[in-house]
Amino acid sequence: MKKSLHLFLAGVLAVGSAGLAFADSPTGGERLAGRVRHELAMIPQVTVFDNLGYRVDGGTVTLYGQVRNAVVKDEAQNSIKHLEGVERVNNQIEVLPPSFSDDRIRRQMARAIYKDSSMFNYAIQPVAPIRIIVKNGHVDLEGVVRTERDKDVAFIRANEVPGVFSVQNNLQVELPKKG
Repeated sequence: MKKSLHLFLAGVLAVGSAGLAFADSPTGGERLAGRVRHELAMIPQVTVFDNLGYRVDGGTVTLYGQVRNAVVKDEAQNSIKHLEGVERVNNQIEVLPPSFSDDRIRRQMARAIYKDSSMFNYAIQPVAPIRIIVKNGHVDLEGVVRTERDKDVAFIRANEVPGVFSVQNNLQVELPKKG
């Protein structure tokens, strides 16, 4: 009798533990999103001047953003279409038009933002957290910065670059504003 009670309690404990482990584990969609994020981050041709985003809806992965090179657009699609759980890839990535003027703005913009002494921590990261998207002289700043101050500094430095028609600051702030 004692032995069967111990077996019964061990079985209940095992089932309960398995339920907790399942509850703490990411859902299939979250796992797929993590794998998509990883695959996109591993594309070697992606630079600070490219912006890749994605959305996972069931088995459909929608890619969006802007890239300077059509190879990156194709590589993004090819890197995720083989993942388990991906049934369809909707590639909406925009290939930016080639432009010597935009290339000059990109270089000057990167120097202006990343050479600022207060932005040094962003400059040394392996994957640039601030993406600089330039299209026909118009600039979008994308990515994540730690503070509202860093967001403002990037915006001010971007506006100092000559030849820029407009700057749209889409940077997200990681830390909340102190009240």
